[in-house]
Amino acid sequence: MKNILTFITFLLSILTINGQDIAEICAVYTYTYPNYKEEGKMKTKEMTLLANSTDSKWFNRMSEYCDSMCSTPQGRKQLQDIQFAAWVEFGADGSISVNKNNNAPEKQVYQYIYTNSQELSVYDKLGEQMSTYTEPYQEMEWEIVSDSTLNILGFECMMATTSYHGRDWKVWFTLDVPVMFGPWKLRGLPGLILKADANGGFAFEAKEVGRISERMLPIYPGVNYEKVDRKKALADHQYLMSHLESIRSASAGIALPPGFKEPEYLPKHAIECDY
Repeated sequence: MKNILTFITFLLSILTINGQDIAEICAVYTYTYPNYKEEGKMKTKEMTLLANSTDSKWFNRMSEYCDSMCSTPQGRKQLQDIQFAAWVEFGADGSISVNKNNNAPEKQVYQYIYTNSQELSVYDKLGEQMSTYTEPYQEMEWEIVSDSTLNILGFECMMATTSYHGRDWKVWFTLDVPVMFGPWKLRGLPGLILKADANGGFAFEAKEVGRISERMLPIYPGVNYEKVDRKKALADHQYLMSHLESIRSASAGIALPPGFKEPEYLPKHAIECDY
């Protein structure tokens, strides 16, 4: 209880701080989602939310590190050298193999989401295109279920529900951290969202929440993002994922093995399935 009271006091003191791009809250989440290549199995990724009273940023720390390295020619070469040293193995017979089980920085998550009180901006790789689009902040409507509570990381949380882009969401938020953001695109409640579940097996759960003073950096230069229509981009992404091996094999001039069947990526595998 003492930690929560201290946290509340700190938060109240930061509401008047100037500089909207400075985050005062950092929450780390585990994101769980279906593995479309293995039906019935799930995958997880670690994601980070930076937020203050008016703005937020959702991203993956390792991906941002790789983007920062690749934003300059020198940094890109340094990252490639690190990856080469870790992954490329030379056999005694002169053979060369790649072993990505050896640790090295690698960008695996492309998504960045920036949110303020007016709109939400998404940067992501959809299909083969580095894409960006915006949507209005007030698109999400909530129903608060005040008599359903949960304790998460020592914070008392209330439940709220909403339907958004094809899925029904149930979330738990805490008034002890009065910021209107949460994992992914979830936002608009009077406190930080610490846990969220949707039909189809999609889930977010905070594993760390703390105070911080960190700039919410913009997208690093070096990548050209094309403005897209969200639904069309998601449909294009579905097509690519369902034909990925065929496209790669055709590009390399290599035939797939007889009888090879690609795993099918369907709307049920996408967190937004309203396209």
